[in-house]
Amino acid sequence: MTPLATYSIVVAGLFGLLIGSFLNVVAYRVPAGISLLRESRCPHCDAPVKPWQNVPVLSWLFLRGRCASCGEAISMRYPIVEAITGLAFAGTTWWLLSTTESGARWGLAVLVAAYLYFVSISVVLTLIDLDTHRLPNVIVIPSYIVAAALLTVGSALTADWIALIRAGIGMAVLYVFYFLLRLARPDGMGGGDVKLAGVVGLYLGYIGWGALAVGAFAAFVLGGVYGVVLMLTRRAGRKTAIPFGPWMILGAWFGVLTGEQIARWYVGMFVTA
Repeated sequence: MTPLATYSIVVAGLFGLLIGSFLNVVAYRVPAGISLLRESRCPHCDAPVKPWQNVPVLSWLFLRGRCASCGEAISMRYPIVEAITGLAFAGTTWWLLSTTESGARWGLAVLVAAYLYFVSISVVLTLIDLDTHRLPNVIVIPSYIVAAALLTVGSALTADWIALIRAGIGMAVLYVFYFLLRLARPDGMGGGDVKLAGVVGLYLGYIGWGALAVGAFAAFVLGGVYGVVLMLTRRAGRKTAIPFGPWMILGAWFGVLTGEQIARWYVGMFVTA
C-alpha cells in the first residue's frame, strides 16, 4: 500500500464521518417531509444545534449523549451511524485500491466515488426502511442516474466497457426478476424493493457475474434467516411484514466483496483439471 493510497483511505474515512452525520438528517427528514435545508434543531426544545455540537461522534461523546440546551437524551443511533459510515467509506476505498489494477488513476477515483455513493444510499435506505417500511423514490430513482453516470465515466477512463455492459444487464435482470416476484406476490414484495433491485443490479453487475448471482441470492438467504429467527423468538408471525430493503443491501455488499471468489470456488467444484 503506497502512502498516497493510505492517505486516500484516511481521507475517505473522515469524509465518511461527515456523510454519516448528513445521512442521519436525511433518514429523519425525508420520511417526515422536512426540508434538508432547514437549520438543525433539537426535536425536544427546538434549540438550534451549534456547529461545534454537530461534529460527528465527538460532539455526542462531549455532550454525553444529551442536548446542550434542554438535557434530553440524544439517540445513540447518531454516532453509531456516523462511525459505521466512516468505517464503510474507509473499508470500501481500501478494497477498491487493493483489488483494482492501477494505471488509470482518475478512472479508479471515479469508481471509488461510485461505490462510496452506494455506501451512502445503502446506509440511509436501510435506516428509512427499518423505520417506515418504505424506500423513498426521491432517493432510489436519482440513484439510477448517479450510479450510471459514475460507472460510465469510470469505464471510459479505464477502458472497461465490458464491465459497463455487464452492469446494464445486471440492472435489467434484477429489476425484471423482482418485478415478476411482485406480480406473483404483491403482498410479499414492495414497489420500492423492485426499484432498488435495478440499482443493486448495476453495482453487482459491474463487479462481475459471480457478484451478481451471489449478491442476489444472499439477499433472500439473509432475509429468510432473519424471518425464521423472528418467528422462533415469537417476535413475528408468518404474515408479519418485514422490510426487505436492508437484506437486499446487505446481500448486495456480500456479493460485491465476496461474490467473485465464491462463484469461482463453486464452479471449481464441478470443473476438473
